[in-house]
Amino acid sequence: MNLVKAHAFGNDFLLLESAEVTADVDRAAIARAMCSRHRGIGADGLIIFEQNIQGASMRLLNADGSPSEISGNGVRCLATWIAALRGVSPGHAVTISTDAGPKVLELLSKHGGVYVFRAAMGQPEHVKQTILDVNGVAEEVVTMRVGNPQCVSLGEVTDRRLHTVASTLAVHPHFPEGTNVELAHVESPDRVRILIWERGVGPTEASGTGACAAAVAAMSFGGAARDVQVVSPGGVQRVEWRQDGLYLTGSAELVAEIRWLRSADA
Repeated sequence: MNLVKAHAFGNDFLLLESAEVTADVDRAAIARAMCSRHRGIGADGLIIFEQNIQGASMRLLNADGSPSEISGNGVRCLATWIAALRGVSPGHAVTISTDAGPKVLELLSKHGGVYVFRAAMGQPEHVKQTILDVNGVAEEVVTMRVGNPQCVSLGEVTDRRLHTVASTLAVHPHFPEGTNVELAHVESPDRVRILIWERGVGPTEASGTGACAAAVAAMSFGGAARDVQVVSPGGVQRVEWRQDGLYLTGSAELVAEIRWLRSADA
């Protein structure tokens, strides 16, 4: 099977065209094998896609083989590959259909293999504050959906809390399907710093939907402006919350074209 590897601020994905995958292949198993950091190629997720006139449709499998509705960075990685294949110029758009609906990504610039897009991510849904028991401690969090489930803890952003509070929240009974978790600190009205524990993956250097969720929580309950820079270990993304929804701006980079040599059920 032939794949492409791409990343957005260190949040990396393998892109596999659906024509490469026969009907008898266990897609969850192949995602786990390919995404394995030491025995596979290594990635946070596998995107199986099919091209169409507007761009492509996609299905995302996390590194553990579990399905996910959408990834903001994954959508951008796929849009970058489609734009590269078709010679898309800045000012034009690529539409990626996901399980969370179609996402339109406007290409702002490109330089070599690095493409910068502004993606229309839609409105956040069911935004509310709640208190959850985390290892016997009451933790105030902001929950919502930005195409996928999100849980944001506004306050201290440390590795210790990432591996205790965030990891516990990701599998908390309050979220029957699991959730993505962000620790977020509002450094200034236009700057939010985050750490991410991604559902089905664990710590990641960046997350597009996580950046959106952290921005919404910071804007709703943390005094942030409606246009912020969201800083994660992998880099900085811009999130705007306009009247017609969220807009996520950031880059993605093509890394390699790869041929998978192991058996399809590996």
